[in-house]
Amino acid sequence: MVEKVITLENVSLVDFLGPDNQNIRQLGAAFPGSKIISRGNEIKIQGQPEVISRINDILSSLIEHYHQYGQITDKTVNQYLSATSEEAEGRVLAASPDVILFGAKGGVIKAKTGNQQKLVDAVMKHDLTFTLGPAGTGKTYISVALAVRALKNKEVKKIIISRPVVEAGESLGFLPGDMKEKVDPYLRPIYDALEDMIPAEKLKFYQENKIIEIAPLAYMRGRTLNNAFVLLDEAQNTTPSQIKMFLTRMGPTAKVMVNGDRSQIDLPTRQKSGLMQALDILRDVPGIGFVEMTSEDVVRHRLVKEIVQAYDRFDSEEQKREAQQRQHSRRSDDRRVEDRRPEAHPDAGPRSSDGLPVNQEQ
Repeated sequence: MVEKVITLENVSLVDFLGPDNQNIRQLGAAFPGSKIISRGNEIKIQGQPEVISRINDILSSLIEHYHQYGQITDKTVNQYLSATSEEAEGRVLAASPDVILFGAKGGVIKAKTGNQQKLVDAVMKHDLTFTLGPAGTGKTYISVALAVRALKNKEVKKIIISRPVVEAGESLGFLPGDMKEKVDPYLRPIYDALEDMIPAEKLKFYQENKIIEIAPLAYMRGRTLNNAFVLLDEAQNTTPSQIKMFLTRMGPTAKVMVNGDRSQIDLPTRQKSGLMQALDILRDVPGIGFVEMTSEDVVRHRLVKEIVQAYDRFDSEEQKREAQQRQHSRRSDDRRVEDRRPEAHPDAGPRSSDGLPVNQEQ
């Protein structure tokens, strides 16, 4: 027998648990071999692993239902008890238009800024969307939420998320462990977002069955990404050949997102960013969405917004200084060229190429 604890967040316990905890008692009665105990805002489940997984799925669906409709009744519990897991998942996303998804703990995930909403709208409208913006604007989080929603709505059969592993040069063999252990540090933000949105047991099931794949960009070569929601994150660190390779993997029923931050390019100094080149090449191609986020969309600590704006000002001033230095250098070069030219006296006659006078016949 194993145990799992679910914490209810942003939930009215009376509305969710029902009078005298009747909703939880009703759920427990449907699984007589297990124990479901409610204490405060925690629900403790004890039983066999497969039973706990089923109860967890039902509770997750009930939490999402609560956030949509504000209450849980005995009829609601019966509906989810009688539904299969797939039917229950399909039922939970008739949400209000501004809600993208309900998180693993029942939290509402939705666009918080105007440009985040533009991103949501662009992904709904286009099969390929490019998103640029500084750190903290929610590019990755919103993108992962859209991918999970598409999977739950059965719009796609799998999610594929990739990042270029620039720091290791895409050659990971010298790092200890298997492939997952080698690249996990680079992909940690993706895992964090997924863990917010999918219960742990369900996420493990998805990964073990390749329904959700998280891999470095180098492992995308040679594949056709079809019937999938595909996200390339940190794309500013791709080379031109890498991003071309990735974009040409796109199958006829794929939904693809490419995210990047032009201020955090970690490529060698002389290496051109594949994302920046792709934006220049594809800007006028019809059917592709483009969304630009700014420091106004930062949703982390308020200081992050100030930090981004300070760096933007610094970069702008640095570019002006460099432009002035180049202009000054050009003027200095022009003056030196002028100084090296021989000056001719007004009365002087013709001179040879080495500047000496040439004898003239009278």
